[in-house]
Amino acid sequence: MKKLIAGVLFAAAFATGSAAFAQEKKPTIVLVHGAFADASSWTGVIRILAKDGYTVIGAANPLRGVKSDGDYVGSLVGAQQGPVVLVGHSYGGSVITSAANGHENVKALVYVSAFAPEQGESAADLAGKFPGSTLGPTLAPPVALADGGKDLYIIASKFHDQFAADVPAAEAALMAATQRPITEAALNEKSGEASWKHTPVYFIYGDKDKNIPPQAMAFMARRANARDVVVVKGGSHVVMVSNPQAVAKLIEKAAAAK
Repeated sequence: MKKLIAGVLFAAAFATGSAAFAQEKKPTIVLVHGAFADASSWTGVIRILAKDGYTVIGAANPLRGVKSDGDYVGSLVGAQQGPVVLVGHSYGGSVITSAANGHENVKALVYVSAFAPEQGESAADLAGKFPGSTLGPTLAPPVALADGGKDLYIIASKFHDQFAADVPAAEAALMAATQRPITEAALNEKSGEASWKHTPVYFIYGDKDKNIPPQAMAFMARRANARDVVVVKGGSHVVMVSNPQAVAKLIEKAAAAK
């Protein structure tokens, strides 16, 4: 009888311990880069998150279209066991807004110098909603694609000042050389359901952003009832590169929130 009781107590303790472990398991962080960048733009943030015990996925955003890119990232989200924090930079914000729909394991959305579109809005719509974006004149002549679409790049010589002014010149030159193009259609594609209406939102952006006017991001953060908004003084469009600690801190805050 004593052995039976001991066995029951051990099983109960094991079950309790397992439940506690499950509760303590940290969310997986899925990072989604934007236009004119790639997953390596998250390197500094990944180092911090990994050191702090998070599982991190730097998604390879196709940059072909909001719906198709959202479906792709959504498939990654659906493959994860447990909660997920979705983080999007720039156009990647439009992608995570789409990707979170239909996935109850997404516990938070973190917008890093990013678009948070309402249904029926495009990235181009939001970039032009307030004055301040100087991206247009820095774009190279579009590259014609076989399907009739057009790929867009930033002219290499203008990349540093336009995209990454607070990043060392040598690093910005590497970013310019490895930039991923986005289709013109993707920037103009209207967004579907706005997942930020039913998912906790966090925002961080620089007050010297030349791609997305800071006023536009303040507007989107306010509209989405962001739980926290961090404005990086002197920050360019790539605050995750120039200020990885601040970005990682906000992501971890989103991940730990109840």
